[in-house]
Order: sequence, then structure tokens, then C-alpha cells
Amino acid sequence: MPTIPILMPQLGESIAEATVVRILIEPGQRVDPGADIFEVETNKATMAVAAPCGGLVDQVIAKANESYAVGAALGSLHVSDEDAQALGFQNDPKAPIDAAQPANTDSVHFQFSDEDAIHDIQPKVEPIVGGLPVPAGATGASFISPRMRARMLELGINSSDLAGVAGTGAGGRVTVDDFETFLRTIEQHRMTPASPMRIAVADSMRRSWSRPLATVGSPVVLDAILAHRKKADPKPGPALYAIRALALALAENTAVAGRLIGSRIVHPRAIDIGFAVEVDDGVLVPVLREVDKTPLSTMVKTYNTLVEQARSRRLPNDVNRPGIATVTNFGTFGIVWATPIPLPEQNLVLGLGAGMKTPHWSAEVNQFIPLTMAELTLSFDHRILDGGGAGRLLSRVAELLQSPEKL
Repeated sequence: MPTIPILMPQLGESIAEATVVRILIEPGQRVDPGADIFEVETNKATMAVAAPCGGLVDQVIAKANESYAVGAALGSLHVSDEDAQALGFQNDPKAPIDAAQPANTDSVHFQFSDEDAIHDIQPKVEPIVGGLPVPAGATGASFISPRMRARMLELGINSSDLAGVAGTGAGGRVTVDDFETFLRTIEQHRMTPASPMRIAVADSMRRSWSRPLATVGSPVVLDAILAHRKKADPKPGPALYAIRALALALAENTAVAGRLIGSRIVHPRAIDIGFAVEVDDGVLVPVLREVDKTPLSTMVKTYNTLVEQARSRRLPNDVNRPGIATVTNFGTFGIVWATPIPLPEQNLVLGLGAGMKTPHWSAEVNQFIPLTMAELTLSFDHRILDGGGAGRLLSRVAELLQSPEKL
């Protein structure tokens, strides 16, 4: 009976590794085709790894709470000759596969070749070492030697993690002794492992902050939105109004949502807008497609479904692809004003603060009247947009929000 490896599959376009959360099989257990055999967590969602075919579990190599690169062996299965052939194996696993009759693997979760085998040494994902340059002097490292970079690579530490380490070497350099002293010091503190989600958010923010970012803000009246929402069925959330208004404003001038690559501005091909959803130990950003062409009323169901899928961390891969901008409703946490950071592949993030009753002078009735006001903020890449352009874009969004029936 042939034995085939169970490999960590490619779980998304940008997924390089996943953490095994639960092991659902054990050696000697018989599994059915498509049965869930592992539950894994990526930086975007929790999902199941299914058996490529029916068979008898030979061995389980993977361990819970450990990360494995795409292509790493998680275990192995004893399978029938027919299933081995369907997956690209001959009856003799060492025999070469007939190149004239390639196996149809279009819908197969795993793909194997005659060279696939289970090895003790697993593929590894190299930790990201690049980060923000750290200020020189007593505030942190200014120069990192190749020897110390090798040590940092070994431990998976970024140069920005050394911002609090004062160097004792020439010119304020952080020496290997400084680094080892720093490691001994932090070992004396209570430490807990960071989740894959938290590590992914940290890396994303490091990359985002390598650009010149700025934020502008302006108050917006919410009474028209609140009145429209009372009559609407189904009821859109406040963030969805902002998503639609931002999409319409960007459709009028796509350059402000473009990306500066070299000496050219690359305009987006579609107005796809993401929105931030808080999840356990992080944030997910599902994306609504072609928002400028989709009326508000038809997006409510899709939006609500994506919110629930994000909170359960089971977003489909097709909504994980980044949009051109993000909307975050930080007002749900009672925050009035904030400076959110755009994602690395985006230049814009629109923020909506908490709504508050505010006295507003009305020249029509010659007295103060109560209005529900909120702060609208726009964080942007200053290379693409200046303060004036950002202010005009923000004003246009606020203007569109005053006519929610047209959204």
C-alpha cells in the first residue's frame, strides 16, 4: 500500500506559513476523503486542512501550536493504488511518473511529485529582519554589524526591536555584548508568545510607517444618516455609509488613491474598499468590491456577512485581497479622534469617530440647535496627496454623507 505525505497546503496567495491549532487525527486512524485532519491558523483566518483522499494515517509529524511553512510535511497516509495514481503517484512510489499522462490536480488540495518524501528537516520561513531605521545615540542602535544581524536573524528579531538599546560601541554602535545583555534583561520579565495575528499586524505597521504619513480631520453631521438608517430595511451600519461615500469620491479622482511607483502614479483599476473589523488580538480587513458601482442597499447583507466571517476568522480568500483604501469606525470604542495608519499596499484610511450631540448655531432660527456630530479623519501617504487635496477629499465625503438616500 503506497504511503503519501500530508503537506501544508497553500492557503492563500500571500500565505507562507500556518500554525497548527488542533490535530484531528492519530496514527492508525482511518480517514475519509475530504475529512478535516488539521485545524490551522494563518495571519488572516482559521481554517481546516482536509485529507487529499481516504486512507489510514501512518504518522503525524506536526505538533500543536507550532508553525509550518507551505510544503512542510505534517504527516503521512497509507492509501490505495488508485488514489496514489490520482494524486500523481505510481503503484511504486519510487517509480517515475509518466509525464505523458499528467495527473489532473486542478481541484486537488495537495500536489505531489516522485521526489516528495517526509524528512526530519522541515522547510522554514525566514523571519523578517527589516524594519525601521533606529535613531543613533543613546536612543537606540545606529549600526548593526553583520555578525549581530546573523544573531538577530537566528532569533527572529527586527532592528526596530532594538530601539531601546543604547550602544556602547564606537559611534553609539550596539555591540553583540549589548545585545546579549538586552536579551538577558528581558528574560527576567514575564513573557507570553505573540499570536500569528499580532506578528502579522506588527509587520504590516512597520512597513506602513516607512512612508511619510499625515492625517487631517473635519467634523461631519450625522443626523441625515441616522434618520435614513431608521427608515432603511435592512439597516446599514454607520461605517457602510462612509465606505460608499468614500468610494464615490475616489471614483471622481482615482489619482488620490493611486500608488507612487518610481516616477509614475499607478491608478487603481477598481474602487475596492476594505473595512477594519476587530478580532481576537488583531484586526482583519475584508474588502467590498467595486463599491462605487454598488448601491448602499445591496451591500448591507454582504457587509454584515463579512463582519461575522471576520469575527470568526473564517473569511474567504477572495475578500482578503487588499482594496485601495480602508474605512475604520473607531467611534464604536468611544474614540473621538484618531490617526489610523494605512495598510502598506494602500495610501488612504478614512476614520469615523464617536457621534456626540453638539450645540450648533443656526442662522435660520437665530439660536443654537442640537446636532449629532462626529470627527471624520483621513490618513494618507503624503507623497501622493497634500493637505489641500486631502481636505478636499474629506469635504467631498462629508458632503456625500449629507444625502444618504443617494448613496
